[in-house]
Amino acid sequence: MAKGDPKKPKGKMSAYAFFVQTCREEHKKNPEVPVNFAEFSKKCSERWKTMSGKEKSKFDEMAKADKVCYDREMKDYGPAKGGKKEEDPNAPKRPPSGFFLFCSEFHPKIKSTNPGISIGDVAKKLGEMWNNLNDSEKQPYITKAAKLKEKYEKDAADYKSKGKFDGAKGPAKVAWKKVEEEDEEEEEEEKKEEEEDE
Repeated sequence: MAKGDPKKPKGKMSAYAFFVQTCREEHKKNPEVPVNFAEFSKKCSERWKTMSGKEKSKFDEMAKADKVCYDREMKDYGPAKGGKKEEDPNAPKRPPSGFFLFCSEFHPKIKSTNPGISIGDVAKKLGEMWNNLNDSEKQPYITKAAKLKEKYEKDAADYKSKGKFDGAKGPAKVAWKKVEEEDEEEEEEEKKEEEEDE
């Protein structure tokens, strides 16, 4: 099963996986023989390699049928509620941490002194440099990050109060609420008209 969403269809199985499953079922019929997983896997692999195409075709058919079933299930499957929300481009951006502020300052210096260095090596070097700093050397970055976080929280609160920040108050929900209010107004007008006609 997929992590996080128990309703997501299981992955499709290969012909070899069906073969191993069949071998396992055969082995279960003889429970007194102990199973060494590594040995069992090796024997399955050797047996699979020596099988003819005709013998393998049964498992190929099983795999094809499983793929058809999987594809059908995936077509019907919709991502779980709470999946990735659409981001509002006008929403305030999360502030960087002290470490990322440090990285943005020293990244160009590392690249200029080590031309051709890989991204991974730059990141490793930045991590080592950060870890070698003492608390007082890290403090300016941490303080700046805290100020940026404070500003972000204020901006986010302002943005939320306008009803545009949260999935519960996203633009689609606001628009839907407006439609419902218009429907209610129309119903009230119709009632008034009916009362006047009587």
